[in-house]
Amino acid sequence: MIYRSRSIAGALLAILLATTLPAVAGVGLPSFFGKKKPAQDNLPGRKPTAAQYALIDKAILREKEVIKTVRERAPLVETYIQNMKPDPVLSQVPVSDQHFLARVDFSKVINDDEYKNNKGNFQARKGRFESFKDSLTALSGISNSLHLTFHESGFTQMMLMDSNNFDRQHYTFLFVRNDFLGNVPTAVFDVTPTNPRKDFGRFSGRIWIETKGGNVVRFNGDFAGSIITLKEFYHFDSWRTNIQPDLWLPTSFYVEESDPKSTSSTLKFKAINYIWGYALRVPETDAENTSLNVAASTAQDVSNDAPDVNPLGAQREWVQQAEDNVITRLFQAGLLDAPSDFDKTLEALAGNILVYNNIQTARPIRVRTLLTQPLESLAIGNTIIVSKGLLDTTSVVTADGAQQMGNLNAILAFQLAHIVLGHRLDTKFAFNDRLLFPSTSVFERIPMHHTAAENAEAAKKAMQLLGVKELADGQKYFGLYLEQLQVRIKALPALNQPVIGDGLVKSDNDNSFWMAALVPRGIKLDMKDLKQQAAMPLASFLRFDPWTDQLIQMHSTFEPIITDRDKMPFEVTPVYLKLTYFKSPEATPAAEPPAAATTNPPAAQQAAPPAAPAQ
Repeated sequence: MIYRSRSIAGALLAILLATTLPAVAGVGLPSFFGKKKPAQDNLPGRKPTAAQYALIDKAILREKEVIKTVRERAPLVETYIQNMKPDPVLSQVPVSDQHFLARVDFSKVINDDEYKNNKGNFQARKGRFESFKDSLTALSGISNSLHLTFHESGFTQMMLMDSNNFDRQHYTFLFVRNDFLGNVPTAVFDVTPTNPRKDFGRFSGRIWIETKGGNVVRFNGDFAGSIITLKEFYHFDSWRTNIQPDLWLPTSFYVEESDPKSTSSTLKFKAINYIWGYALRVPETDAENTSLNVAASTAQDVSNDAPDVNPLGAQREWVQQAEDNVITRLFQAGLLDAPSDFDKTLEALAGNILVYNNIQTARPIRVRTLLTQPLESLAIGNTIIVSKGLLDTTSVVTADGAQQMGNLNAILAFQLAHIVLGHRLDTKFAFNDRLLFPSTSVFERIPMHHTAAENAEAAKKAMQLLGVKELADGQKYFGLYLEQLQVRIKALPALNQPVIGDGLVKSDNDNSFWMAALVPRGIKLDMKDLKQQAAMPLASFLRFDPWTDQLIQMHSTFEPIITDRDKMPFEVTPVYLKLTYFKSPEATPAAEPPAAATTNPPAAQQAAPPAAPAQ
């Protein structure tokens, strides 16, 4: 499903080029177009005071610490691009997309000149994932799929501005204003290269420095291009979060550019990038095996109190061991969230579905979140995994919470059906040595999606689970969601291609839904109805800590839908984070793991809908 077209060549140059071409200041032109005043003379800022220069100098020193920290880490990097086209009703809609996921060793990219001769061939599985044994190849995958030549260091500059020469010798700073980003006070400066005609590929734009510690917490602008890119300047907005005391690391950046040929201000593309899993360090070697270190402890003899295990119980324990091994390994690889209160809420909803259908399970149902954008879910033993993208886009909030609840019930019912029908994980993973491999190989080593026959059987069973009177009214909402997705399905193949589990659609060649029986039960889709919202944009509901991978529910202000253009289902939207200072675990109680009950309660109350941003 990798889309090959020149239509997003500009997007890739924006994300990955950066240092290949002679620079032009963001507001200036090459000298052969005539003399131009220095870029800083055209900016609205003023010369900083002595105190403001002191803050700038502190930010320069802090930036070196950020670069050092990133070089020591191998985080996960996810890039999702949507190319846009004009639409007579909605102004613009996606026409194609691309999704890339990699774990990158930035020590091989930052301050390294080897990329200049690197041609890189992106041959990852389905074009989706690449090992960091060649991190340059991982970053080059986006561009190589379109047969473009570029310098990979441009990607890191979206995170770090300038990993070599961010200082007052190479940049001019002008003070603009003081500002708050969330709860964080900042000083805002415009930044331009000191010698834009000599220094090529340098950052030109605006930075926000938090005044307490002198850390750059946000910057946006571009790396001005040569005459080749003169018609289009590619811009980005990069954000950081305070994930450790006095340490702000890159979290996400948004890229967009208008189509110069459009008469209706249509975007040519927009892209979002997320970086997380900073707690994952670079292995000593690419072939390093990973295993858990078990702390020594004194064992207590409780053999007289423990019951004997019969053959069926032994089989279930064996399946549970395989499930636990895989879940632990996926968490170690940075793909799953840390256990959270939100997971408990989903577990309660799953428990309700079983209770309403008078079904008991031998082991408790657990739920975890896959920290990626593609729409997918999966059952591994008795653990249900749902992707963040699927949770975000189904989080339509209504006054009574019924729509979001109906969507969540449908998602959970599909994977509960797999569990009830006994569609097991391969129990070979009960042998822990099957999982002793590098985190970067995790996608290659563990096939976890169900077969087409199992998914078809689970879809029928899910309809039975949702057919009970307590859940029947909610079917129409997920049917409406699928109607909306059907409208965008051809334009968003990458969003509908699962990373590890089961997608909503049947296959690359069949865009019908496994749960298609819900579509005729849904409300008729009407984009012009401002009271109807079938699906949300991406990143509407959840965010997560890029250090701990802990999920956080967003609590945003109410934004009324004024026109049908405000809906933006399944679309990438700009980043705007509510920044806060780091709080130690002692100040923020950690979420407890789900209760280890072995049977479902005889009755369960309807779980309260998860808190979510009002729309």
